[in-house]
Amino acid sequence: MVRTRGTQLLEKLDLPPRDLGELPASDKRFPDGVRYRVEIPSTEGPRCLAAALEEAERLKVPVRRISQGTGVFLLTDVELDTMVEQADAAGVEVSLFARPCAGWGVSATARSAAGGGFAATAHGQDQVAAVLDDILRAAEHGIRSVLISDLGVLAAFGKLRAAGDLPAEMQAKVSVMLPITNAANARVLEDLGADTLNVATDLSLAQIAAIRAAVDVPLDVYVEAPDNLGGYVRHHELPALIEVAAPVYVKFGLRNAPDVYPAGTHLEATTVALTRERVRRARLGLDLLERYGVDEPTSKPGAAGLALPVRRTT
Repeated sequence: MVRTRGTQLLEKLDLPPRDLGELPASDKRFPDGVRYRVEIPSTEGPRCLAAALEEAERLKVPVRRISQGTGVFLLTDVELDTMVEQADAAGVEVSLFARPCAGWGVSATARSAAGGGFAATAHGQDQVAAVLDDILRAAEHGIRSVLISDLGVLAAFGKLRAAGDLPAEMQAKVSVMLPITNAANARVLEDLGADTLNVATDLSLAQIAAIRAAVDVPLDVYVEAPDNLGGYVRHHELPALIEVAAPVYVKFGLRNAPDVYPAGTHLEATTVALTRERVRRARLGLDLLERYGVDEPTSKPGAAGLALPVRRTT
């Protein structure tokens, strides 16, 4: 490797000086000792969650986390409580997106050709406050994991949790919409209080390995990404991904599918069908592991480290 002043300075900062093309195996693990867990993204409400759990049981897919993209504020109180009850019974983590964002507000920049990376940020302090309201509402309903896509919101989350304004067990899942593209920015997000990091969908295994070397929290990696995030179908890399990225949530999105955000009852038949197919895609990934001879255990329902929801007492 050519040693430049830049690589030497990165080493001084205890960061990988380059992408790790040798693909070193990670010796890091989830609290229960496993290397990977299955996440089903874009599970938009209680009917989608019910479908995900039903398909997971039918296809024997060990789903341990579901995530949602529409936002807490677009779910009713009854819908929130129903999702908590469903997930609590199944021992599954539910992570809901803390919204709103620039792309859903009046920002012209978020809709411009050059403003794609701007769309998921909180546009002004009023939106920051609204996102914090979403997080607080989720916590009040027993949700213990929220997706965050704004740097300032993440910093506020970490401070509020430390101060006791949020439950101590509340987790911040950094969204793929807050781009994690290198080990240096991954380290910053971990330092700000992130509990799990959804890396950019287009990273090579070498780039993911460098991020893993720099942080200890779980990584979330799309094995299949929706079209608006690149449309990558990387099932064949799953064995190597688990090797280098552990502990890792392997996420099964869906290429060639409509963008349904923000979802609602008007799209429910579509979102339920998409959810079922995502679980099927996960089954295909597990089948591939078996064909490659990877005898890989995964977590049991309710395993340590999952941000399990808590039912409200009445």
